Amino acid sequence: MSTDQSTLRVQATGKRKTSVARVILVPGDGTITCNGRPIDQYFGRKVLVTTAAQPLVTSGTQGSYSVVARLHGGGISGQAGALRHGIARALVQVDEALRGDLKKEGFLTRDAREKERKKAGLKGARKRPQFSKR
Repeated sequence: MSTDQSTLRVQATGKRKTSVARVILVPGDGTITCNGRPIDQYFGRKVLVTTAAQPLVTSGTQGSYSVVARLHGGGISGQAGALRHGIARALVQVDEALRGDLKKEGFLTRDAREKERKKAGLKGARKRPQFSKR
């Protein structure tokens, strides 16, 4: 990684549930592109857009970096979380001083919660069939 701001191009990977976000962070005007579409159009819900952009807001680098992301796997909520994780990891690569703030907010922690597998004889992972006395 070079320290020259004009050629700075940082890559990072973010994960959440079964979603994976490959993030490229470049100096720019603050636009976020997901799979070739603007973030508002890709996610559709304001809450998900806000969630994904949280690391940029927390670090105060909102208008100084543009994000290009390739997202796959899971649903849109998991993808928003993966994008948040990827952006935070990329920002730490750019400036190590941001690590404390991002870590305190929990953006650098991979949310390890996964869907529990269905068990034999049960209706789902844990729900049991109704007991019948007769």
